[in-house]
Amino acid sequence: MRELRRAQQDSEAFLEVYHAGSLDEAYSAAKDLDRSPLSAVFLGAYNELRRLARTSGGPVTLTEPHLLMLSRNVSWSSSREGLRLERGFSFLATTGSAAPFIGLFGTVVGIINAFEGIGRAGSASLAVVAPGIAEALITTAVGLFAAIPATIAYNYFSARLRGITASLDLFAAEYEGDLRRLAGVAQRQAG
Repeated sequence: MRELRRAQQDSEAFLEVYHAGSLDEAYSAAKDLDRSPLSAVFLGAYNELRRLARTSGGPVTLTEPHLLMLSRNVSWSSSREGLRLERGFSFLATTGSAAPFIGLFGTVVGIINAFEGIGRAGSASLAVVAPGIAEALITTAVGLFAAIPATIAYNYFSARLRGITASLDLFAAEYEGDLRRLAGVAQRQAG
């Protein structure tokens, strides 16, 4: 989960460079800030731009098919980064939701054991019932002990992930807009 904090820190640093500098400066920063999902999205499309420039032998005028390809690259990279950041969340979610049921199962088994003790002894004294009740309470406590922190952690990290994902979506839209704007400027200068 430290990965989320690092991703957020690197993304904030990358955005500062992206908004303040040129695409080449953003490229240099993106290579250094490799834990940022924004950097990965930027690099995916930027490397595709560089490939287009190499194959055309110089500066490339972005056409609508180029822009569509870059847009798909940005969308794909954005989705891939979102999935990468979600790794590990299923364990917290599963623990938070399954642990109470495991505790409940243990409670039922403990109560069954208590009733079996009553049946064997033929009476319901505390000495007969206590071991089964203790077993039931212990398994309930263990289930809650696992579920409560897992649920709190899941909710906390989910909120952080939603924030990073929202930043990722906003950046992807901004970057696509910047690419379209650059394509329009290049086409006006060529024409």
